[in-house]
Amino acid sequence: MLSIEANLQAAIESLIASGSETPALDAAVLMCHALDKPRSYLLTWPERELDDAQQVNFDDLLAKRIGGQPVAYIVGEREFWSLPLEVAPSTLIPRADTERLVELALEKIPAIEGDILDLGTGTGAIALALASEFPTRHVIGIDLQPEAQQLATRNGQKLNLTNAEFLQGSWFEPLAEHSEFACIVSNPPYIDKMDPHLAQGDVRFEPLTALVAEEKGLADLSYIADNARQYLKAGGWLLMEHGYDQGSAVRQILTKAGYQHVTTEQDYGHNDRVTLGCWLNS
Repeated sequence: MLSIEANLQAAIESLIASGSETPALDAAVLMCHALDKPRSYLLTWPERELDDAQQVNFDDLLAKRIGGQPVAYIVGEREFWSLPLEVAPSTLIPRADTERLVELALEKIPAIEGDILDLGTGTGAIALALASEFPTRHVIGIDLQPEAQQLATRNGQKLNLTNAEFLQGSWFEPLAEHSEFACIVSNPPYIDKMDPHLAQGDVRFEPLTALVAEEKGLADLSYIADNARQYLKAGGWLLMEHGYDQGSAVRQILTKAGYQHVTTEQDYGHNDRVTLGCWLNS
């Protein structure tokens, strides 16, 4: 039987050939999942040989990744804001760049009392990150897909974040009448349906309903900006993630809708990623 080290080396070579951008990380994550061991185990016991069941399991996981399936869907988990989250093909895979949205929200929320709303919550990543940082605030996450709402609820329960609640419905529809929020955040669909990136990489396996929007990707961003005004407290903030080339368009949307202090912030790759504005007219 092959050792952990020999398996990893062979896997890395196969993953490089398949086009993986992170072959060593992919191989290590899959090995940890196959062995049900932490990353430190691979470093401490590289000479340990896999038994028959472990080898079959690892080979199956590796074949899925070579076939293009995202690692997060294969192992059913992705870390976001240091929180382990269950993921599934019914939701987007949480990405590191979205943590920038959380960081910016952390800067704005302390200045105003009130609840927090996350629209299009998916796995619940953003809502749960904010719930973990503001344990005395009530955080509501909403998603159109029942599977996503159920998944986000499970994630909140596993993390014991009792101040987070997840509702199913279209954008603001599930909210109680006269609901008000100190901060509304969203990572909505913002990709143009003709964008060639939809046929590349992990995105091929993610739900189109969570990726694609009409009006060259701006339709949902516009809808949220327009309707959030009814639900923000005076001085409350709206923060929306968007595409790297949409900063100017989203600033125009927020400015035209009457938001103040509108700015666009960059992600860790120095791309425009989050546009935010303050609502002062409630």
